[in-house]
This record gives sequence, structure tokens and C-alpha cells, in this order.
Amino acid sequence: MPRRASPAALPAARPVAGAPAPRADLAFERPLVTVDVIIFTVVDDALRVLLVRRPEDAAEPYPGRWALPGGFVDVHRDATLQACALRKLREKTGVAAPYLEQLGSWGGARRDPRGWSATHAWFALIPAPGSEAAPPQGTAPSEWVQADEAARRRLAFDHGEILAAALQRLRGKVEYTSLPAFLLPEPFTLPELQRVYEVVLGRALDKSAFRKRMLDSGFLEEVGLVDAPSGRAAMGYRVVDRERPAVFPRTFRSGE
Repeated sequence: MPRRASPAALPAARPVAGAPAPRADLAFERPLVTVDVIIFTVVDDALRVLLVRRPEDAAEPYPGRWALPGGFVDVHRDATLQACALRKLREKTGVAAPYLEQLGSWGGARRDPRGWSATHAWFALIPAPGSEAAPPQGTAPSEWVQADEAARRRLAFDHGEILAAALQRLRGKVEYTSLPAFLLPEPFTLPELQRVYEVVLGRALDKSAFRKRMLDSGFLEEVGLVDAPSGRAAMGYRVVDRERPAVFPRTFRSGE
């Protein structure tokens, strides 16, 4: 079951306690192992994904090409693949994701010119990183790109395929879960939550039916009146259980 990232879960920058020392006498070659993180947010009524630019060095694979953030597993710091994904997320955004889910694995002899490689992909949902969606500060240039536009770019490695799979997974699960709530800072109003659903799904939802479904599902609790974008006070909500999304008994497509 996917679990949320929390500050306590972030691995410390020290050798993993109790881990065996790497062996040098193995009789087979080991593949390159990486973790890639597809980081989604919603800004200006658009679903966006974080891309980073590969180094311009001609000796690097896909020099100057845009790619998903990620990197090699560090056997001295990453006790698990999820720990590596959390570390990469923190390095690229400076935050722990309210939601992090393993997407799948990709591997092969030709996906990386440096050798046989396998990558394990995770997708993360975070609230908008500031009013102007400024990309995080880091060693590589980065950009928040509209997700569908990013999927049309010629990304490095097989990252286009991975991003397409992440978009399909996210939009499929949004039809029957509370995942969009993890894209909002708390507290939020029901109209704000509905708008995020509509942005991710790419279509309008019935207001009264949406409100009934959200409140009947029991995954929200009231926190009192908050200022709404309309200028009038509205009831604010927060997610009761941030360990996992709520699952609805039917999809939005099956009827409101």
C-alpha cells in the first residue's frame, strides 16, 4: 500500500545501518540501478510535472535533453527504493510529498548507453510550490511543464514512456479516489478541490453530486471558515487520513 512521505521517513545522509558491505567477487555483472520520480502539481489551472535538463557535456547520455528527476541508488544511504525516491524528491523540491506511489520498473540493455540499466519509477503529488511555480533551486536547470506538453517532448532515456504511464495511472485513479486532495495545501474548500479534480480529469463535474460524494466518503473533516477565492468565507477542510487516499464505490464516469 502506498504511504505518504514524512520528514521522519527521509533517510539520513549516513551509511545504512546493518547493511552488508558490497561484494567485489560476484560472478556476474550488475546493472545500473536508478530511481526516477514523476512529480505532479497543479498551478494556474494546469496539471504540471517537473522536468530537469541533462548536462550539456557530450560525454553524458542525452546531453541537454529534458528528463524526469532522479538518479542512481546510493547503497550507503538508501535502505530501500522508496528511501531513494524520497531522497530524490527532497533534493529536487525541498519538500516531502503528501503522496508517493510506486509506478513500475523499466529495464533493458539499450535504454542507457552506459550499460544495462533498470529504473524504478515513483510518482509524487505535491501542493503548488508557490504562486509562480518557481522551479526548485539545484545544480541542474528545471522547469514545471504542463503535463500533456511534457509527454509530447522528446525526453531522455525512456522517460516519455514512463511519464505517459504515470499520467494514465494518475487520471485512472482520480476517477475513483481522493488523490487530488494531495495536490492542495490545507485547509482547502470544496470548490477548490472540485477544480483540481476537473484540471486533472480534463472535464467539468456536477457541483452538487461532487459535494455529496466528497462529504459522504468521510475522508474530510471541517476546520472552520477560511477565506475563499470568491472573497467570501467558506468552510475549510483537511484530509483525515494522509496515509492513503479514500476509495469511492464507483467512478465519476459511471455517473455522479
